[in-house]
Amino acid sequence: MNPSLTVARQRTAPWYAHRWPWLLMLGPVIVIVAGVFTGWLAYTRQDAMVVGDYYKKGKAINQELKRDRVASSMRLSLAARYDAQAGVLRGELASFGRPLAAPFRLSLSHSTLPEKDVTLQVTPDAQGRFAVSLPVLEPARWQLVAEGGEQTWRLASTWQWPAQPAVIVAADPAIVK
Repeated sequence: MNPSLTVARQRTAPWYAHRWPWLLMLGPVIVIVAGVFTGWLAYTRQDAMVVGDYYKKGKAINQELKRDRVASSMRLSLAARYDAQAGVLRGELASFGRPLAAPFRLSLSHSTLPEKDVTLQVTPDAQGRFAVSLPVLEPARWQLVAEGGEQTWRLASTWQWPAQPAVIVAADPAIVK
């Protein structure tokens, strides 16, 4: 045996003193930490978009379509604008292009946070105009639904506020059957 080779083996550092084993172990360690963090997020956070009674919601779609057809047959339209400084939502409701003074319910649903949803009872004047107090409306994509007092008709749309300062919702005449 060569004595110089034996001396070289004795002088090499242990494995943990080299950087390559640590660099090779870094990838799997990052994956494990990310997996634990993702599992913690999934366990501690609830998905607000999932509903427990999805079957009932699915069956109710036909009723929603019926209300949409009624709105189309009435040629309903709603125009609204939010004045953030005054905290007021102003707009008008029309049927066949003429003012409609019937009371209705206006729902604004936040796209991801259900605790920010707002439901307003609106009573337009004789010209179909209305103004209702609305708490601070945060910038978001809102689902806007206007329903008749007895829920006989429905107008629905999305509203990206403040990118869209006003929203205009008109019943689709194509769905009247």
